[in-house]
Amino acid sequence: MDLLYFVILVGSLIFVHELGHFMFAKAFGVKVLTFSLGFGPKILKLRGRETEYCIGLLPLGGYVKMLEESRSDIVLPEDKQRTFESLAAYKRIIIVLAGPLMNLIFPVSLYFAVFATEGPFRPPTIGVVLPGHAADGKLKPGDRVMSVNGEDIGTWNELKRFISKHPNETIRLKLFRDNGHVEVEVVAEETIDRRLPERVQRELDIDERVGTIGITSNSPAAVIGIPDPNSPAFRAGLRTFDVVTHVAGKRVRRYMDLARELDGNRGETMPVTYMRPVPMRGALGGLADMAVYEAGVVALTPDPAGTDLLTRTGIEIADLYAAVVPEDSVLYKAELRPGDKILELDDDPVPAWSTFRERVLAAPDRPHRVAYLSARDGRINRGTFQMRREDFTDEHGQTFARYVLRVQNWLPVAPEDRVEHPTPLRYAFSKAIEETIDVTRFTLVALVRLVQGRLSLENLSGPIRIYEIAGQEARKGADFFIWVMALLSINLGLLNLLPIPVLDGGHLMFLGVEAVMRRPIPLRVREVAHILGMAVLVGLLAFVTKNDVEGQWDVIVGQVRELIG
Repeated sequence: MDLLYFVILVGSLIFVHELGHFMFAKAFGVKVLTFSLGFGPKILKLRGRETEYCIGLLPLGGYVKMLEESRSDIVLPEDKQRTFESLAAYKRIIIVLAGPLMNLIFPVSLYFAVFATEGPFRPPTIGVVLPGHAADGKLKPGDRVMSVNGEDIGTWNELKRFISKHPNETIRLKLFRDNGHVEVEVVAEETIDRRLPERVQRELDIDERVGTIGITSNSPAAVIGIPDPNSPAFRAGLRTFDVVTHVAGKRVRRYMDLARELDGNRGETMPVTYMRPVPMRGALGGLADMAVYEAGVVALTPDPAGTDLLTRTGIEIADLYAAVVPEDSVLYKAELRPGDKILELDDDPVPAWSTFRERVLAAPDRPHRVAYLSARDGRINRGTFQMRREDFTDEHGQTFARYVLRVQNWLPVAPEDRVEHPTPLRYAFSKAIEETIDVTRFTLVALVRLVQGRLSLENLSGPIRIYEIAGQEARKGADFFIWVMALLSINLGLLNLLPIPVLDGGHLMFLGVEAVMRRPIPLRVREVAHILGMAVLVGLLAFVTKNDVEGQWDVIVGQVRELIG
């Protein structure tokens, strides 16, 4: 089956490429002698009125043979005006460009097919507003964004994409809040795009700036923290990291739902149902550490003298509570333990776990002072820690430092109900164009880095690797296979524009020289250039095949070592 997937993948891309040349050659009246998919012996031939359509044995290419004034073609008098050379220069350029451009346009239809079947989507509802960011104080959890700068939106992805493309710009949001419409303005902050893996960003030297306002899509689940052992919640039997599921028989999913249900209570006892995660160390025969839920119900009587949820019940969101503190981590050595609540960092209050992470990672190479509320004795303890630096060297011999904050909190989200896009076809088309542009730009950067020598040629893959990827992605599903086809189509289109004789870029180079010289390049020069170009392509094919084989050899050797050792 992998061979079939490979043939479909490569054959489709070659067909689209050659179809571009063929259509424009026909449109300009050029006589097309052969339309071939593949090289070598012809395994299938079909004779048209003047064109032979065939499939070659080797599927790694194709060609459209047009009538040309060369040693191999006999040009009859009636066909003098149907040769490729007889066309005006701009028409020849269009015919040559048509193949690569078809490969660059084809992904739009492929991505459209993927995006048109997407959905339902996350709604454009604000789940969390991160403290200290642009949206802080202007947006609220639960706000539903209706439009951005006057443009209606229907999904979270549209909102996020719009914001990311407008760093350092004022964004006007129309919100649905408290059964009414509200308009706010937010200036998007500029930050580094983190969508690509760190290794890829480093190798390609990509530092793209995008906009953000500090919001997330899904609201926190009703996971509670209880800082005071003398509070009504603790006395009732609730504990930090309990997940509240019902209050007075009413279902709650989000922490904001829990707060709403308890907001009006001024001392009435009510049943609260919860699920408590109980750690199981070395579960599954020592393969993993995990937790199982134990269900329970308590009778909670809030303090009527309290002024807010925390003072009435002793309940707050579990955001700032440490859930995982590895014993070999720097914060464990600073006496922090699971269940402790982070209060201060470097003598400044910490409003959210996201703020704690941002501040630490902003200065990872210096000591930090931390204050936390101990879950063991209820006291405020203080300690000092410094993140451990890990140095590593890549394949180019460059050394980099990496810092990792291993301590984690635990605040799962309660996903919003999904929605259908109000204009799915418009969304799919605009997203397809955007994705095609992004992948094209990414590929161009990679090509430039190769030319500059900043990206190793060892990263290039050949037909063996493409064969493997075709099978792997096809087995994952049609969408994955289409994504790979679109990516390879863009790569094929751009590679064909390289100024190498035999490739379309080489033909364009000849046409450019011809335009400057104002006379055709001598046939002998073109023939020699084509031979040299073919030699370059054969050498490149041999090199990338070597990369594929060596990559497979490393995998085989690694597997053998595992079996032996």
